[in-house]
Amino acid sequence: MRHKVAGKILNRTPAQRNALRRTMLKQFFEHERIRTTRAKAEFIRRPAEKLITIAKRAHDSEPAQQIHARRRAAARIDNDKVIVKKLFEDIAPRYLDRPGGYTRMIKLPPRRSDSADMVILELVEE
Repeated sequence: MRHKVAGKILNRTPAQRNALRRTMLKQFFEHERIRTTRAKAEFIRRPAEKLITIAKRAHDSEPAQQIHARRRAAARIDNDKVIVKKLFEDIAPRYLDRPGGYTRMIKLPPRRSDSADMVILELVEE
């Protein structure tokens, strides 16, 4: 039993998991919708929502706090300036009035090759 064991392992080493998380987060914020397995979608859903919350809270704060928030977000998505700019200037302002739940998972039919549960992970439209 996995009592009090947080996070998904996805049959990868910690370095591989971190690389997968960063790559998928960048793709998710770039396209605002990705098609992936259910396990991987659950794996990146929480960090994605936390990044949106960081960007949202920095929206009306002091300049020093805004810079700090951008650096925190950049560290989690591999210092990609284009994605950080999109996150803070395009995505976060959409959700200023929303208290949470920025993503949605839509179930798809299983993948033909290995019958893996497939989903579309997307940002909620308002």
